[in-house]
Amino acid sequence: MKPVEQVFSERRPGLDALDGLDAPLLPGRGWSVFVDALTVPVRIGIHPHEHDAPQPVVLDARLGYRREPSEASEWIDYEGFCARVAAFLAGKPHTRLLETLVADIAELSFREWPALDTLTLAAHKPKIRPGTQRVGVELEWTRADYLRRTGKPG
Repeated sequence: MKPVEQVFSERRPGLDALDGLDAPLLPGRGWSVFVDALTVPVRIGIHPHEHDAPQPVVLDARLGYRREPSEASEWIDYEGFCARVAAFLAGKPHTRLLETLVADIAELSFREWPALDTLTLAAHKPKIRPGTQRVGVELEWTRADYLRRTGKPG
């Protein structure tokens, strides 16, 4: 038997189809939900003129599943994600830093969607800097990062 054939013929506990679809996915593998260019009004900014009124912030998100998505158990509702984030930001007091805002949205996401295992969240303010297409921040978190930040048990 060739070495490659041997690898594929051996049982791999937790990874084989025989072990069921409920097995945890490997990091960076499997299903994800993406949201591109969700534009929401946000009270954000460190400059005095930014305290007067909400301004648009554009969010891009990639929400990675912990397990195979299933209607019968856990899944991530992308419409629900968009609505929940928009409602959260509409009621949020002024936030000075875009980094703080993104971390707050990340915490909300992990708290609200138990199926969520990884999150990449980018935010930018449109037309904030002449001569650039966009300038913003990006956060990549796993559920373990969320648990460490919030001090919650795994």
